[in-house]
Parts: sequence; C-alpha cells; structure tokens
Amino acid sequence: MPIIIREPADWDPFRELEQLQRQMDRLFRQSFGGRFPWRVGVYPLVNISEDRDYVYVRAELPGVKPENLEIHIRDKNLVIRGERKIMGEEKDVNFHRRERESGFFRRVLTLPTPVNPDNVEATCKDGILTIKIAKPEEIKPRQIKVASA
Repeated sequence: MPIIIREPADWDPFRELEQLQRQMDRLFRQSFGGRFPWRVGVYPLVNISEDRDYVYVRAELPGVKPENLEIHIRDKNLVIRGERKIMGEEKDVNFHRRERESGFFRRVLTLPTPVNPDNVEATCKDGILTIKIAKPEEIKPRQIKVASA
C-alpha cells in the first residue's frame, strides 16, 4: 500500500524560500559586519531612450574627462570605457568615508534596436555623457498610403 504524505493546507513553498533567504542574509550580515563586500555598484549610471530617428544614451560621469573615455559600438552593444581620476587625495590620510571610487571602468549596454555605427555623436557636458546614435533607414517607421478602391 503506498504511503501518502499530505502537506498542511497553509504550507507555502515560496514563503519557505523567503524565510531561508532572510536567514542567509542575516548570516552574511553577521559574518561581514553588515556589509556585502562582493556587491559592486554599476558605474556609470545610464538612461537609454529613443525616438523615431535616434537612440540616446546618457551616462553620469562626474569627474571623467572626455579624453579618458572610449566608446565602441558592435552589433547592438555599446561599450563605454574610461578612467575616473580623483585629484587632491593625499597618501597619508585616513578616510572616514570613501564613496567616490577612482580607477578604470567598463560598461556594456545592449541597445533596444539596431543602430548605424557610422552615424554617432558623443558630447560630455557637466558630467553627463550624451551619445546620439542614428537608426538605419530600413528600420525606421514608414508611412503607407492607403488607396481608395
């Protein structure tokens, strides 16, 4: 005769998983003093938008000089590489808080639509990098005239 095990009617496997996640988070917080050393912020922060003719990428890059930036487009991927140097830091100083990082960065973004890599404009003003990428003619919407019958 087979044995049938019935779960309680109020048992929810997702609630069990959430409880396990909370316990694991608590364990890691206790082990690492409330910080997760492997979590790294995404840099630079970007907004991607589009209109009929262009895709626009705006990236926050405070303190990055245009000559320290490289921008590449391959297929539907946009690569932003560069280096942020923070000037005026002394070597024999103890920091109480250091949230602004310096060094090299690389961000690969998948664009929402195919683009024309031969028609790209990039400007950097007030710490905002604006990249304007043209869409190819073949993907732009076309007006279709309807003839009367």
